[in-house]
Amino acid sequence: MSLDEQQKQEKPILFEAQMSALESQLDDLREELAEYEALAAYANDGPLVFELNSLEALPPVLIKARIAAKLSQKDLAERLGLKEQQIQRYEATEYASANLARVIEVSQILGITLQSKVGIEIGAH
Repeated sequence: MSLDEQQKQEKPILFEAQMSALESQLDDLREELAEYEALAAYANDGPLVFELNSLEALPPVLIKARIAAKLSQKDLAERLGLKEQQIQRYEATEYASANLARVIEVSQILGITLQSKVGIEIGAH
């Protein structure tokens, strides 16, 4: 009897929960891979549009724009005068350590333009 079969018989509810979690992770990875493949195959035959509902949504767009522009992390680093490892760190942390000037510079190199309305809640904290 395999380990999976033994776990399934001894703790069926736990086994099913683990299988469900693994299937969910696999679905997420498939979606991410499909998105990456679509970005990598982008033919630059028109603007690529992403919806931003907050500034927090900008870092993933920077990463997606780099992929769609067919630039490696090394290519982007060279254009910025940085080491490839710095771009790797920026992307791994979703640009948390990058200052606003750097984010603007990256967006300019990638040809990103923003067209958005800004909403301000008075008294919001």
